[in-house]
Amino acid sequence: MTSSAFSQSSRPAADGWKQVPQRDEIAPRFFTQNVGATACLGLAGAGIDAVNGSWQKAFPVVAGKHFAFTGQYRATDIDQPLRCVLVRLIWLDDAGQDLNRGEFPVPSLSPDKDGWTNLAGVYLVPEKATSVRAELNLRFAPKGQVLWRNIAVKESAPPAPRKVRLATVSRRPASGTPQKNLELFAADIAELAAKKADIVCLPEGITVVGTGKKYADVVEPIPGPSTEFLGKVAARHKVYVAAGLYERDGKVLYNTCVLIGRDGKLIGKYRKACLPDEEVVGGLCPGSDFPVFETDFGRVGLMICWDLSYPEVSRALVEKGAEVILMPIWGGDETLARARAIENQIHLVASGYDFRSAIYAPTGKSLASAAKDPREASESLVVEVDLNAVTNWPWIGNWKARVSREMPTSGPSRE
Repeated sequence: MTSSAFSQSSRPAADGWKQVPQRDEIAPRFFTQNVGATACLGLAGAGIDAVNGSWQKAFPVVAGKHFAFTGQYRATDIDQPLRCVLVRLIWLDDAGQDLNRGEFPVPSLSPDKDGWTNLAGVYLVPEKATSVRAELNLRFAPKGQVLWRNIAVKESAPPAPRKVRLATVSRRPASGTPQKNLELFAADIAELAAKKADIVCLPEGITVVGTGKKYADVVEPIPGPSTEFLGKVAARHKVYVAAGLYERDGKVLYNTCVLIGRDGKLIGKYRKACLPDEEVVGGLCPGSDFPVFETDFGRVGLMICWDLSYPEVSRALVEKGAEVILMPIWGGDETLARARAIENQIHLVASGYDFRSAIYAPTGKSLASAAKDPREASESLVVEVDLNAVTNWPWIGNWKARVSREMPTSGPSRE
């Protein structure tokens, strides 16, 4: 959507900012206000369900250079700030014409103690652009109010690469015992560590596959014997490890994925939320939380097998800031794996038995995938990716920055 959808009628404010409603009949209330010694630009919903308007100002830029946007907002009485409060940056040519490409600075995951949310982004100025118009928007929040402050656009150094080596294992053991399975996967971890992997994804249920045992036969507390074993392997090779285990917590049994740090310590766990009926009949219960974990290269989310069939799981992880999702899996549809990567614009790492182990890019492309039957030969795959790299899609630009603002639940708030 280009800026041509916006009304050209505008009213100037201090420091070159203009008041621009999307249409006069749904204009927000524009105002200015000082917070301490800082001047702020304000927008209020004015009781209009479809309210939509923005403060706008053009800043000079230089084609081929990088420029950074920084700013803050404080929102009140807005249930969905990601959809209702946003900045659009529109590149303009010498004649002030829209070059049909926008940018969307990313907000911090949570406000500071005073309620201010930071927005930031560094962008390569496209060819022919001589200025960029910053649009500070309030949308679809009839009772809401937002204050904007410290808005700046300045030349910047390019963003530094943030590279990580993602790895997955393709192996289906038939060893007969949980401990032998662990030892086989330990060898895979060692092989991938030699290839300088940062994080290794193992499959689902690694202590039950090929053993002939039932879930209840192999459940254990977490932390427990298997996490202790894998922790020693992770610490020896200084890699993160994600692995599928079966967990007992009191009387309740879970299909769980653990994340172990480079130091061998358990960082956290995720309990599979989407259980097929066969697992429920087998005695397992679903989890209900979608944790995201900090690593030294970025934020990681976990999901397991049947979760792949439901977009809500990966979306919940991305809403919490996951940049990479690791997925132990038994079997499933590769098309769905590509879809989860595309719709969330993330890297997805899958390790499976009846599912081809692979590493997917935000484009849905498989960057690496197993070529052999995991029952006949094991494979270890590693790919280096840059988590700061931007994927620009035709017509829409950086889709990742838009996902949370354009989901189906966006739209006018209703009483």
